[in-house]
Amino acid sequence: MLHRRLYQFFIVYGIGICSLFSIKYILNLSDYVIPSPIEVWLTAVDVFMRYSVNVLDTLSVAIIGHVLSIFMAIVVGIIARLTTGIGTLIKIAAFNIQAYPIVAVAPIIFILLGDGLASRLLIASMICYFPLLLSILGILTQPVSDIEHFFQMTGRMTWQLEVKIRIFENISKLIMVITGSATLAMVGTIVAEFIAANAGIGYTIRIALYQSDLAKILVALFIIGISTSIYLVCLEWMGHMLQKKWEG
Repeated sequence: MLHRRLYQFFIVYGIGICSLFSIKYILNLSDYVIPSPIEVWLTAVDVFMRYSVNVLDTLSVAIIGHVLSIFMAIVVGIIARLTTGIGTLIKIAAFNIQAYPIVAVAPIIFILLGDGLASRLLIASMICYFPLLLSILGILTQPVSDIEHFFQMTGRMTWQLEVKIRIFENISKLIMVITGSATLAMVGTIVAEFIAANAGIGYTIRIALYQSDLAKILVALFIIGISTSIYLVCLEWMGHMLQKKWEG
C-alpha cells in the first residue's frame, strides 16, 4: 500500500516538474525564472535535511489538528443528527460558517492568538473540519431503516446504538472521508505557516518565495508530498484494521 501511494506521488510530481522544465527550455527562460535540473539537485542536497525537519514539524501540527477536527465533527454530528431545533440550528450554522473562506478569517485568528502553535492548530482544524462535518452529518442523519426498526420495536434503541449502527453501515465511507481530509489538514497548516508563522515548512516556503528561489520551493513540495503520502497510508492501514475489527 505504501509503495503504491509513493509510486502515484512520484508519477504526479515527475509529470509536474518535467512540464516545468519543458516550459523553461521551450521558452528559453533564464535560471532566475525557472532553475535548471542541476540547480534543483544541488539545492536538494543542501537543504534536504533541514527541510525534512521543517516538514515533520508541520506534519505533527497537521496530525494534531486533524485529530481535533475529527473529534469535533463527530461530537457536532451526533448532536446535529437530532430532528429537534438544536439539531437544525447546528446544521444551518455549519452551512453558513463554511461560506467564509478560511484564508480570509486566518488574519483575524493571528491577530487574536498570535503566530504560535495555537493559531496553526486552529486553522489546520478549521480547514479540514467542515468537509468532515458535512460528511459525518450525511452519515449520522441517514437512518438505517431495516436495522433500526428492529431495535425500536423491541424497545432497545438508544442514541448510542443508533450512532453505532449508522457508523458501522457507513464505515468504508467514513474511513475514506477521514483519510481524504488529512490532506486538507496538511494544507491548512502550511497555509497558516505561510500567512504568519515563525516555524514549519510553510514559513520556509514563504522565505524561499521572497528570495525568488523556485528550486527550494520544488524541494519543499517534494518532501511535503512524501510525508503526506506516508501519513495517508498510515490512516488507510488504521482504517482497514478498524473495519476488520468491527466486521469480525
